[in-house]
Amino acid sequence: VQLQASGGGLVQPGGSLRLSCAASGSIFSIHTMGWYRQAPGKQRELVASISSGGSTNYVDSVKGRFTISRDNAKNTKYLQMNSLKPEDTAVYFCNADLTYYTGSGYPRRQVYWGQGTLVTVSS
Repeated sequence: VQLQASGGGLVQPGGSLRLSCAASGSIFSIHTMGWYRQAPGKQRELVASISSGGSTNYVDSVKGRFTISRDNAKNTKYLQMNSLKPEDTAVYFCNADLTYYTGSGYPRRQVYWGQGTLVTVSS
């Protein structure tokens, strides 16, 4: 199982970016998916999460600006980030709590992390 994150980059304050995170492998089902971020010198924090049923949660600092969504058919989730601020600058990580099939054919539940993607908000 792998999670592949993409979509980071440099954007001016007030701009937008969309991050994607695709899960691949012998996946049976994906439960909660989340986006975290870690700024230099700070701890990693949960930015947004979405359950298998579509319920969402956001950290207060991004409410009204960020939207998390998922495409279950593609095992992919997205983070639409609007009205970006310099304080949003961080490495963004995706994770997924999922059930997959082991090599023996048995289901196993585990949390996977994707590689980080850098978002830089600067003029």
